[in-house]
Formats: sequence, structure tokens, C-alpha cells
Amino acid sequence: MRAVIQRVAEAAVRVDGEVVGQVGPGLLVLLGVGQGDEESDADYLAEKVLHLRIFPDEAGQMNLSVLDTRGELLAVSQFTLYGDTRRGRRPGYSSAAAPAEANRLYRRFVERLKESGLRVEEGVFRAMMDVSLVNRGPVTLLLDSRKTF
Repeated sequence: MRAVIQRVAEAAVRVDGEVVGQVGPGLLVLLGVGQGDEESDADYLAEKVLHLRIFPDEAGQMNLSVLDTRGELLAVSQFTLYGDTRRGRRPGYSSAAAPAEANRLYRRFVERLKESGLRVEEGVFRAMMDVSLVNRGPVTLLLDSRKTF
């Protein structure tokens, strides 16, 4: 399972021009599910996202998590995180999980985030979405439940 985490001042996702999810200060999480991913991958990434110390403390050091700051989270499914661009000019997505399995694990990830008590908003699975954000910092991190960068 892969995630792109962005610390945001605000973020929103629209489907057909309508806002379906919107948050203030917190995190935007773009989540991709790969073949072979399991519940443990969703649990691991949810815990990692909630506890990453990427928010500034009083001294301006990144020592606080989204839990510490009581920030908000916007989760958006994004199968293109499994795009393979090594050959040709068009990405291949054969490493992405099948839609039913991807949705099941995406739902588990979102539920784990919600268990934190923080406000969690979402995009719409498999919809064409417009995502807007103000990246604070900028701070952007790549997470993968199967490897380290």
C-alpha cells in the first residue's frame, strides 16, 4: 500500500463540481492499494499517518503529529500510485489491486483513521475527482507499507 502525505493548510475534493470532502489544517492522504496488500498494510499506514511528527511545535521544529495538533484528514483513493512508467510512455497499472479489493482496503484505512477521533473526510472511490490543496511547508512524504525509501 502506498500513500502520498501532504501537510496542508486546507484541502478539498470535488466530484462533478460538488465538494464531497474538505478539511482545514491537517493532512491530505492520497492512498493506492497494490496487489497482495492486506489489512495489516492498511493498519500500518493509518498508524504511521496519525503519528508522523511533521507539524511544528512552539520552537518551529517538526515534533508534533496530526493527533497532537488535532488536525483534520482528507483521504483520497489513487490507484495511479501504482503506475509503472519503466517502459513506454503510458503507465501500466497491473500492480494495482482490483477495484473491489482496493475499495475494501481503502475503507479499512479510512476507518482506522476515524478511530482516532479526528475529523476525516473522503473522496469518492473510482470517481473522477478534482483535488485542491494548500501545501504547508511544503511538506510531502511518500509512504509504502512494503518498503522504505
